[in-house]
Amino acid sequence: MPTESHLAGFAELDARTFHDLLRLRIDVFVVEQSCPYPELDGRDVEPGTRHLWLTRDGDVVAYLRILADPGGVARIGRVVVAPAARGAGLAGALMTEALAAVGDRPCVLEAQTHLVDFYAGHGFTVSGPGYVEDGIPHTPMRREGRVAA
Repeated sequence: MPTESHLAGFAELDARTFHDLLRLRIDVFVVEQSCPYPELDGRDVEPGTRHLWLTRDGDVVAYLRILADPGGVARIGRVVVAPAARGAGLAGALMTEALAAVGDRPCVLEAQTHLVDFYAGHGFTVSGPGYVEDGIPHTPMRREGRVAA
């Protein structure tokens, strides 16, 4: 089944789409991973935030958001694939599209530690010591901006 890619700022999202994006995030991060935390952190609505998601037959199957951090740095977060859609390469496709949207800017993320190799495959390197957040080990990672030749 083919997937469709979507990229939008908060103001461009209709209520149903935002609901479906939040539902996926909450189903995985809060329920599946047993991490009760404030999913609505206010960053979804910032002017520089971009929401990137994949749909299959109209259903959201993967998602991430790109935040605009100070100094022109992009921050990728909330990377998630629906349980029924895992193993089909959607996370890799999502990251490829996200990095195309980020362009030449440096980019950071907070990887769940078991996914460090996945992100390394997309050009990220470990940028600091690991830590535990909500009972899950994380590792900060960074991808330097590309210099135009």
